[in-house]
Amino acid sequence: MIYTAKNYDHLLGIDGFSDELLKDHFALYQGYVNNTNKLAGIIRAKSEVGETGVPEFAEAKRRFGWEWNGMRLHEYYFENIAKHPAALDADSFLYKKIEEDFGTFVQWENNFLATAAMRGIGWVVLVYEKKEKHLFNLWVNEHDVGHFAGAEPILVMDVFEHSYLRDYGIKRADYISAFWKVVDWTIISERFGE
Repeated sequence: MIYTAKNYDHLLGIDGFSDELLKDHFALYQGYVNNTNKLAGIIRAKSEVGETGVPEFAEAKRRFGWEWNGMRLHEYYFENIAKHPAALDADSFLYKKIEEDFGTFVQWENNFLATAAMRGIGWVVLVYEKKEKHLFNLWVNEHDVGHFAGAEPILVMDVFEHSYLRDYGIKRADYISAFWKVVDWTIISERFGE
C-alpha cells in the first residue's frame, strides 16, 4: 500500500501560527509519509525474496513504527485544529466523561496543559482506553514510546520544537496557549464517538 500525504493548506492563516511555520511543519509531515512508504517497500521487497533474517529487514521493521506514528500523529494534530474552532459543549458525552475521569473539566485541562509544558520533546495525547472505559492524558516520546495499547487518540498536541520554535522561540507556554485557542472540539468529539 502506498500512503499519500494529506493536504492541510486550509490551515494557512490560522491564528497563532505563521504560514512559514505551518509550511515547514507540513514538509516535515511529508517526510514521515515518504519514509513510511520507503520502509514499507523495503519490508515488502525483503519479504518477497525470503530475506527476513537480514539486518536491513530488521532495521526497517523497527523503524517503520516510528515513521508511521510520526505520520499519523501529525495527521491527528493538523486535523484537530481549525481556523474557526468549535468549543466543547458542556452537555456533551465527552465533557461529562472528562469530568467523570478527572474530577472537573478544569482539572483535566490543567493536567493536559501541565503535561504539554513538561521538559522534553514529544506529544501530549488525550486517549480513550475502551477496555477500561477511561480517558488518559499521555506523554508520547519520540512518536513510538508512551502509547497505551488499545487506546484511541482523541486530542493530539505536538510539542516537538519544530511545532513552535519559528514563531515562539523557546516560549513553549505561548505556543501551548496559541494551540489551545484553535482546538476544534467538534473533531475531538467525533473521535470520541459523539
